[in-house]
Amino acid sequence: MQDKKMIFSGVQPSGCITLGNYIGAIKNWVKLQKDYRCIYSVVDMHSITVRQNPKELRARALQFLALYMACGIDPDESIMFFQSHVPAHAELSWVLSCNTYMGELSRMTQFKDKSAKHEDNINAGLFTYPVLMAADILLYGTDLVPVGVDQKQHLELARDIAIRFNHLYGDTFTVPEGYIPPVGARVMSLQDPTSKMSKSDPNPNGYIWVLDEPDVIVKKLKKAVTDSEGVIEYREGKHGVNNLLSIYGAIVGKTPREAALEFEGQGYGNLKMRVAEAVCEELRPVQEKYKAISEDKSYLESVYKAGAEKAGELAEKTLRKVYDKVGFVLR
Repeated sequence: MQDKKMIFSGVQPSGCITLGNYIGAIKNWVKLQKDYRCIYSVVDMHSITVRQNPKELRARALQFLALYMACGIDPDESIMFFQSHVPAHAELSWVLSCNTYMGELSRMTQFKDKSAKHEDNINAGLFTYPVLMAADILLYGTDLVPVGVDQKQHLELARDIAIRFNHLYGDTFTVPEGYIPPVGARVMSLQDPTSKMSKSDPNPNGYIWVLDEPDVIVKKLKKAVTDSEGVIEYREGKHGVNNLLSIYGAIVGKTPREAALEFEGQGYGNLKMRVAEAVCEELRPVQEKYKAISEDKSYLESVYKAGAEKAGELAEKTLRKVYDKVGFVLR
């Protein structure tokens, strides 16, 4: 077990888990459990950089954890926990903040983007949350971080902080690498197939929620944007059709081009229905398992408490080492 590399990944409990999250990330996480030591955290502390309804945040955090398990992440194989349940995340974040430069944080494009969206709440946490993200990663001796394009800059900062700290205080942190899964379709919006499917899309027809009812999934896919050509091919410029073929292929285990051959000579209406059927069938066991897990409150609680205990033990070892290196009197 100890010879396996460590993977850490966290998702904010905001919005909902979409089909894009499921196909592009979570299905890969499930596979990674066999070959790596995996830590998957619901990073609720990151969520409050934007104003939250406390009751809704709490409910979504529990929902995300239950959905992780429903999608196939096994709490017996992976560590799953709420970020706020392991105080070492906040404690290490402070030490790392003292080893991070203002200029580095001011260059983060996500800070600029979120500041523009939330002009009435440009808070210090929004500015420094990449340091908390670095603490999330560095606490666990993480070797690999599954990372999307939008988080590459933050991972680079975590690497820079780790290298700087190691240079100043001696070998302390593992310097993490980005992990790009070998497979995993990039699922685009059903209404704007040039943009990634997003849980923050203001148009609910642009994304499929993994808990959408089958009739809702069918309606959304019937409304999916295609083009006026009427030809099912996977090629440049056919963004809407390419997206549908990518979704179908990811579910049935075919490349988009192989999927296109299956629909040769058929119309877009039939393509959309076949994609809808495949999506509904794929998500049906996830939804059934989610219902059972979410109704078993004591089981859900036992998972996140056990996960926080395991994560806490690993995190405390790192934190003690860091506190010793910077000169704190050990407690």
